[in-house]
Amino acid sequence: MVKKEKLFNQFPPITTKKWMDKIHADLKGADFNKKLVWKTDEGFEVKPFYRMEDIENLMYINTLPGEFPYIRGAKIKNNTWYIRQNIEVSDYSEANLKALTILMKGIDSLGFIITDPESVNEKNFRILLKDIHIEIIEINFLCNGKAKEILDLIIKITTERELDPVKLCGAIEADPIGRLMVNGKLCIPVEEGFDYLASLTGSSSAYPKLRTVHLNASHFNNAGADIVQELAFGISMGSEYMAQLTQRGLNADIAASKIRFSFGIGSNYFPEIAKLRAARLLWSVVINGFQPAHNESIKMDIHCVTSEWNKTEYDPYVNILRTQTEAMSAILGGTDSLTVEPYDIAFRKPDEFSERIARNQQLILREESYFDKVADPAGGSYYIENLTNLIADNAWKLFLEIEDQGGFLSSMKSGFIRKKLSESAGKRKNGKDYETKIQI
Repeated sequence: MVKKEKLFNQFPPITTKKWMDKIHADLKGADFNKKLVWKTDEGFEVKPFYRMEDIENLMYINTLPGEFPYIRGAKIKNNTWYIRQNIEVSDYSEANLKALTILMKGIDSLGFIITDPESVNEKNFRILLKDIHIEIIEINFLCNGKAKEILDLIIKITTERELDPVKLCGAIEADPIGRLMVNGKLCIPVEEGFDYLASLTGSSSAYPKLRTVHLNASHFNNAGADIVQELAFGISMGSEYMAQLTQRGLNADIAASKIRFSFGIGSNYFPEIAKLRAARLLWSVVINGFQPAHNESIKMDIHCVTSEWNKTEYDPYVNILRTQTEAMSAILGGTDSLTVEPYDIAFRKPDEFSERIARNQQLILREESYFDKVADPAGGSYYIENLTNLIADNAWKLFLEIEDQGGFLSSMKSGFIRKKLSESAGKRKNGKDYETKIQI
């Protein structure tokens, strides 16, 4: 019988002190912190190596995927995600044809961006959804207005098709705070906007997997926010939405279950993985404060989109490399759905070729690299677990600073959010002054 032995048991254990003694000897008197400790754009320090002892005292380190506080995600058996492609809808028949085409090419999540709200009617929606089996894909609608009308049409069509409302998955992407932030105003008073959102959310309660609040934190990323800011501002927006919806009579479980977060994913590979893990941890803390009746409501629904910030017009094929690492970060971080933007979107309208490449980037990760097979593959990594803790800790401090000023809306109106974004964007632009795209 072959005797089993532990791998490498012939090597004695090495203490951290021995590692440090060796490093100091190799540095020949140079300062360890100056030479090897990395200071991130967010201002916290990252060591060149971590060991098991560095994670022993971290909170929730022994939790499993699917367990509260969902730092390791809600998925248990795998790491599957929806591959999403957006379609701009001006001609409803053409949009339907394109949707049917890309569904045959690997897409399982559609994002219909309706350019003219006044075009939303029953005739056009029947054309748009013709022959699309909406019960087996994720389907999303973005329209600057007419959200209630879209919901009514979806309810009517699913009822006629005798579909189970529980199976309908996707979102009607209403985000009044995001629109106010980017445009500087809403088409109606802000309070009426929240009344409208509460009514929309309540009306969709029979469709538990249909989200009605699409909280677009990627606005911060594209405006120059660092990872901590994007996370803190996004969580603060979510807290604002929860407060506004519950004040209008919705219970915490329904309100939380209707919110989807959208994060921009940049090229900072490991920190972006840690950002999504930290996001779920912080959101669980916020939602717990609203005292939901069920843990299911605490689970964070995350959509990710590759960042606009770092894309170039002058060497466009490099954008493919950047979006690929960004997609990898998002998936390994546990995103629920992902949009990889075509490499040429920064300077022209994407064509069939660039859209195909963007689709295939995700398909390669799923079908050839098996990124969908393991839930939270980053779990237990000394480095990523510490990054997760650092990002969560710093984002929580900024979140509390916003709360001390009265919450997200108050901080936005006072100019605090804009100021922070301008400072961060300036640093990312090599220290130059930068005017953020955020209006308020």
